[in-house]
Amino acid sequence: MYPIDLLSPSHLFTNVISVLNSVQLLSRKEAPGAQPTPADFEVNLQTNTGFLPEKPIPRLPEAYSAWEDALTRAQEVLILGENITEDNIKSRVDGELWRSQMRELPVISINDLKTDKQLLRRAHKVLAFLVHFYVHSIPDQTAGSVLIPRSLATPLLEVSSVLRMAPVLTFADTVLWNWDLVNPELPVTIENMRFGVELFSGTEDERNFWFGNAKVEMLGVEMLHLINEYHSLPNVSDFASVCKINRLLTRLVAIINRVEETLLSMRDLVDPSTFYWQVRPWFNGSASGSSSPTWIFEDGPDASTLDLSGPSAGQSSVMHALDIFLDVDFKLQQRRYPAPSESNKRSDLGFMERMRRYMPGAHRDYLSHLANSSRPLRELAKSTPAVKESYNAAVSAIRKFRDSHIRIACLYVVSMARSTAIPVGCPVFAMMQRMERQQKRTGHSTGTGGNELSLLLKSTRDATARAALKI
Repeated sequence: MYPIDLLSPSHLFTNVISVLNSVQLLSRKEAPGAQPTPADFEVNLQTNTGFLPEKPIPRLPEAYSAWEDALTRAQEVLILGENITEDNIKSRVDGELWRSQMRELPVISINDLKTDKQLLRRAHKVLAFLVHFYVHSIPDQTAGSVLIPRSLATPLLEVSSVLRMAPVLTFADTVLWNWDLVNPELPVTIENMRFGVELFSGTEDERNFWFGNAKVEMLGVEMLHLINEYHSLPNVSDFASVCKINRLLTRLVAIINRVEETLLSMRDLVDPSTFYWQVRPWFNGSASGSSSPTWIFEDGPDASTLDLSGPSAGQSSVMHALDIFLDVDFKLQQRRYPAPSESNKRSDLGFMERMRRYMPGAHRDYLSHLANSSRPLRELAKSTPAVKESYNAAVSAIRKFRDSHIRIACLYVVSMARSTAIPVGCPVFAMMQRMERQQKRTGHSTGTGGNELSLLLKSTRDATARAALKI
């Protein structure tokens, strides 16, 4: 059951009159002819997994066991290079042995995987994890460049080309494709899914971080159902349809509120210090910050031509779908009230669009399909007074969610970047000194992709608020 807000008699009368007027004044907005279904874009609504695959991703065939074995070994012996002290001989030896084995591996063809989408996803995930393990396990590393061996670079570039996504660790690898079933005999539900099958740090904090993101994705399936219901309506201008739209939006608000609750609950499951110092550094891609090395793909294209930032919640297709449905203008291309502030204008306006390039191509196609809708919801709400209040309530809910997101980001990233609580004898002290030097040079904390995090999140929040309509 979804909560339904009751309108006062005066509001009810006003809405009824506005609906009747809309029927007379609006041209009949009927549903277009045969349209692609979400399943055509690998969006699984029938199985209620949304952007997650219908089933867990299987291990690669025996011909690719070298990759699978290397990933298993990496999780057993590798630690962050910044955490390796001079007297930690074992970690240095284990790490260099593993990396030398990666350099000696042959280039394995992916031709046998190209007809199986699940195996392609597994290959991308395994290879991307291997590349991040390779780069971030190197000790005494300073800004410069690091060579990704062709044994990893070549197949990762090829798999990424087939899947039409970035050749780097992404949100899809770490969340959408990083789970299996607790009991394979039972249905796929959030209660029967184990997330964080592959981890960098091996900590429960990292596993819980992926689990929290996955819960948002699974809640997002309900949002995708509502979006699909709206676009499947025969028309959107008669009395019954307008009532239906208001009910959909009321349900949408309830779901967004649950998503916010899930986000805030991560404070009880993920320790900020563990996340910032032991987990987050593994996510960094090429030149993710002023002290991060530039990647060079052996026998590959110039890294500057590739998207290599690393995973980010900004790559969540379900949140992009919601923003498109509500017509949030992140690029400040439309005239809306209030006018964007100067800090809004200085933020990375292309960030959200750029994040779509890290998504699987089919999911990106789905978002493009939504964006090209012949019946945009905001335009309907502008011309139909009876829908404005419900539409604004949804916008308000997502803005409130983004306020909470800012608080979480401050707790897990901004505050930790400014922390001085780590003692000199701690193995991550060297990394903290490096981060402090970066802070002094740039004057701000950065997100995974090197963006100014606080500025970006506030700009995103403010762009959401500007989607609201005047009543």
